[in-house]
Amino acid sequence: MQYFTRIKEILNQVEVDETNAMKKAIELLTEANLNKQSIYIFGASHAGILAEEMYYRAGGMMTINAIFAKEIMLDRQPITFTSRMEQLEGYGQAIETTVDFQENDVLILHSVSGRNPVIVDLALAAKEKGVKIIALTNVTYSKSVTSRHSSGKRLFELADVTIDNHGDIGDGSCTIDGIKQKVGPSSTVVGATILNAIVVEVTKKLLQKGVTYPPIFYSANLDGGSQLNQQLFEQYQDVIHYNF
Repeated sequence: MQYFTRIKEILNQVEVDETNAMKKAIELLTEANLNKQSIYIFGASHAGILAEEMYYRAGGMMTINAIFAKEIMLDRQPITFTSRMEQLEGYGQAIETTVDFQENDVLILHSVSGRNPVIVDLALAAKEKGVKIIALTNVTYSKSVTSRHSSGKRLFELADVTIDNHGDIGDGSCTIDGIKQKVGPSSTVVGATILNAIVVEVTKKLLQKGVTYPPIFYSANLDGGSQLNQQLFEQYQDVIHYNF
């Protein structure tokens, strides 16, 4: 099938071209876990699906805290309102005031175009507090558009580490005769693969550095899973900012 073929092509390109950037992200997240610095993730609208992917999930990293903002989540009605809110300058700054960012915390920001004010606002506000920014974006796409923020900045221009998802401009991935618009967005499946690959490598690094129990969720549907999670929560509670 065409979509399978195209996604495999993109993932192969990411694996080759983004290895160094991913290694830098792995180091930042490893050090954050070792030093008990907080890790956050945010995205608006469909970009926020990756925040949900990384949050409170069996096999996922317990110390990743998702930042959610109701006005740009996919259960907001009418859904078109989310587009207005992510383009509203100042909203990202308001979101930042709800998060207790500390110097050397890490914030993963996902935005395919990287142009909208909410993502730029949040990046700028977090950087002012000394937070390290990991951007997951489409650099080619982002360079092809202008920023909608008064600073003129796009996400990739603000990040400490930028990981390119190598999707097509506009996010659709498959060309079909008879329609101009490409079909089948790639950013979610490719972005989830990138971030889960990073989590796997961070876990390996933590074990290599002598961490006996890395903060990885056990499935609550396995016997004993909830008890093991509770033990890990007690160990990492200073950097877990959600109700357990």
